[in-house]
Amino acid sequence: MSEDGVLLSVKGVSVSFFSEEGVAKAVQEVSFSVKRGGTFALVGESGCGKSVTALSIMRLVPEPPGKIMSGDIIFEKTKLLALSEKQMRGIRGHKIAMIFQEPMTSLNPVYTVGNQIAEAIELHQQKKPSEAWASSVEMLEKVGIADPEQRVREYPHQMSGGMQQRVMIAMAVSCEPTLLIADEPTTALDVTIQAQILDLLDELQGQTGMSILMITHNLGIVAERANDVAVMYASRIVEVAETKGLFAEPLHPYTQGLLKSLPRLGFSGERLQTIAGIVPDPLHFPAGCKFHPRCPIGCNDRRCQTLEPKLKEVRPGRCVACWHAPGYEAG
Repeated sequence: MSEDGVLLSVKGVSVSFFSEEGVAKAVQEVSFSVKRGGTFALVGESGCGKSVTALSIMRLVPEPPGKIMSGDIIFEKTKLLALSEKQMRGIRGHKIAMIFQEPMTSLNPVYTVGNQIAEAIELHQQKKPSEAWASSVEMLEKVGIADPEQRVREYPHQMSGGMQQRVMIAMAVSCEPTLLIADEPTTALDVTIQAQILDLLDELQGQTGMSILMITHNLGIVAERANDVAVMYASRIVEVAETKGLFAEPLHPYTQGLLKSLPRLGFSGERLQTIAGIVPDPLHFPAGCKFHPRCPIGCNDRRCQTLEPKLKEVRPGRCVACWHAPGYEAG
């Protein structure tokens, strides 16, 4: 795809965290692109580096102990890693917004939700306090909160988890961002509220034309809403594809394992398949392919145990990092 169709391009980004125990390589050589107006999903088990990747885009990796070691993040032809903090503040929350994973810890407990939404509007849209407050009420109404004139004066603890998540969405979209990063936007919500939140994001995307980077471990959400998807494992992206192609023909053994673990229509009652083991500790990654200790192929292949495959395009629009993927060595 030409660069004209790309809103965000992440190229070879690596992030490490330094501690007394050693250096944790949380993200290694991550690359992907988000199309204008589309939804890109970043999926994988907890601890694989998805949220750190999002924080890197926002330039919110805490330094120290963290540090973006290498790579480029290009948004609308601007290299974000080359910007000063002041320049980045003009983009963060305005052109790029983020829905954080835990609204109960992301919202400030000592300010009303109206004040928190209005702050971003005043900062980025140069509105008067009275105008920003009126916009806050409008945003709460837009995200489906009943009686917004009353709710705007309430504190986060006076709201349910679903309402707090809606407030987070209202804050994120209040300045009509070009890119919205949604980090597990339905975590800890019941299935009814999950569906409402996702439908709300779809509606807002349709109204504003914003792009969405959806970070999730829920492949059902990916199948329904994403145009493209990257599968992440132990700090690296191991497969990238259009969503339909990924579900029709997963190339990486990890992706295959994730899809086999999903319940299906006509489920006959047999136990769901699982992936043995856990995501490795970033302080002690195994040699070779990081997935090989859990892989039915790699656990018996010396090449997988000693040499780490790089992400490679094996056909148009399909990238994979696996020695045994069809066309990998020839690609």
